[in-house]
Amino acid sequence: MSDVRVIIQRDSERDERVVTTGTTAAELFAGERSIIAARVAGELKDLAYEVRDGETVEAVEISSPDGLAILRHSTAHVMAQAVQELFPEAKLGIGPPVKDGFYYDFDVEKPFHPDDLKAIEKKMQEIQKRGQRFSRRVVTDEAAREELADEPYKLELIGLKGSASHDDGADVEVGAGELTIYDNLDAKTGELCWKDLCRGPHLPTTRNIPAFKLMRNAAAYWRGSEKNPMLQRIYGTAWPTKDELKAHLEFLAEAEKRDHRKLGSELDLFSIPEQIGSGLAVFHPKGGIIRRVMEDYSRRRHEEEGYEFVYTPHATKGKLFETSGHLDWYADGMYPPMQLDEGVDYYLKPMNCPMHNLIFDARGRSYRELPLRLFEFGTVYRYEKSGVVHGLTRARGFTQDDAHIYCTREQMSEELDKTLTFVLNLLRDYGLTDFYLELSTKDPEKFVGSDEAWEEATETLRQVAEKQNLELVADPGGAAFYGPKISVQAKDAIGRTWQMSTIQLDFNLPERFQLEYTGADGAKTRPVMIHRALFGSIERFFAVLLEHYAGAFPAWLAPVQAVGIPVGDAHVQYLEEFAGEARRKGLRVEVDSSSDRMQKKIRTQQKQKVPFMIIVGDEDMHAGTVSFRYRDGSQENGIPRDQALAKLVDVVERRVQV
Repeated sequence: MSDVRVIIQRDSERDERVVTTGTTAAELFAGERSIIAARVAGELKDLAYEVRDGETVEAVEISSPDGLAILRHSTAHVMAQAVQELFPEAKLGIGPPVKDGFYYDFDVEKPFHPDDLKAIEKKMQEIQKRGQRFSRRVVTDEAAREELADEPYKLELIGLKGSASHDDGADVEVGAGELTIYDNLDAKTGELCWKDLCRGPHLPTTRNIPAFKLMRNAAAYWRGSEKNPMLQRIYGTAWPTKDELKAHLEFLAEAEKRDHRKLGSELDLFSIPEQIGSGLAVFHPKGGIIRRVMEDYSRRRHEEEGYEFVYTPHATKGKLFETSGHLDWYADGMYPPMQLDEGVDYYLKPMNCPMHNLIFDARGRSYRELPLRLFEFGTVYRYEKSGVVHGLTRARGFTQDDAHIYCTREQMSEELDKTLTFVLNLLRDYGLTDFYLELSTKDPEKFVGSDEAWEEATETLRQVAEKQNLELVADPGGAAFYGPKISVQAKDAIGRTWQMSTIQLDFNLPERFQLEYTGADGAKTRPVMIHRALFGSIERFFAVLLEHYAGAFPAWLAPVQAVGIPVGDAHVQYLEEFAGEARRKGLRVEVDSSSDRMQKKIRTQQKQKVPFMIIVGDEDMHAGTVSFRYRDGSQENGIPRDQALAKLVDVVERRVQV
């Protein structure tokens, strides 16, 4: 037995160790139960991997991002084994890890029933307790086809070896340069229990799965294409401890209560009628009030910051998007063209920027006009696949609060700094306060312009982002084709992260559109272009705020800011007079004069999450006062009418939550 020298890397510490040939990664980390895999030369390996001379080996803990992915993918294998033990005719699709969990697709005769999921989960628990070993085996293409002859979907994947896509999860099976099969082996006898085509790595045994739960099933097209067969997908989640699983399930229950689609229906804010189409929402009167208030406040703040308002049409000739490059780089996200005017292609616009460029170019521009800040609430249309459309957060038609700023090279850094500060402050005004920034850089396969221009734009954005003293996270390859961007990531009330505003620095579209201004020296010069969407889309921002506040909007955004609740019919007129005074002050106040008893009226308004209830009985009416009842059930009695009105106005003007 010869000696092997390896380096064990832990964070910044390096420990050189001499071991014998055949030593496994598991033996390097013996006794450390939280370590479930290793990274060698940048590649993830099973703990059964035998280390070689000169290699650097890093431990992968189960709670790390890579460790969680391995845990969840291993659990997906256990689920697939359980399905095939219970439903032997089931054919296997793909089972990748996803955020907070995993799924696996199956071709079965009829959809799974909730009772089926209970049986599958019980069978998984049995497999987990058996402690089956995950064992990696390299196979040739021919051998894999022979072993998996009864699995048509696996046979298709074999042909994708080395070129599988991450988008449909196929890369978890055949993403490497060689094919491997993972056998599940009996812990005592070593006999084969089950196998699956997979690149791995996996946990050492099924006993290393601490806590899991199956969540739901749904229909899904094979590899995400509507041209392919419809399969049954089972979703599950897995965690390093039972406590973490419990916390996750509690989080999901809270998120479900806050689901904007559910609240939108309960509070009568919006709907997405089938007769109009998937991803195309209509706002009801109460939702319309919230949206209008959001837009009006945004308009006012933009005016204060020197933006000028423009309006552009919803459709345009295709030639415009040829010039911008969208037909080269973004055609899959656009609706098909309409042929008009003797065969000319017209498109619904997916972006506003090409039209804003035409406004800039409509006449000669001087350096004295710059920076020129054009702003529009512009409705755009993007053809999202039906499987990803989700309420207002992923829609096919939506309105962007879109701005494009044209400035000189010298003004660029200052303008970006002012824009990002403006964006963050405006988001804070709407009640979001916990942010980090993400810097998206060039996709080497999908970009226009020179490397030098991209480097300058990226470094400029980096310096601007760092001035905000917020965490800055890299997003390699995440930029649009025309320039890098800063994304503002905001956390909501229950800790979920949402991408909000984006700021993109663009040297390329001014070039493609031949935009020019006359400089102080009389020479024609290209402007720099900054793309900026603050809400992202109004619909999506509406949904985020609805979930952030769980429908209980602060009074300035609430569709109804206060409701008068009379103790009896004799008090209705008094409350109507109070409501009239309030409306003259710009407040949204109603009176519930229905025949319901007072307590039922209070319960009704609590369900509608109205910020204030104004209750009046004989004592208040005779004293010229009102009583406030708040959302939490507390009450403040005997407030003079003028003070009550002043308090409502103050709460609205300061935009505070009550």
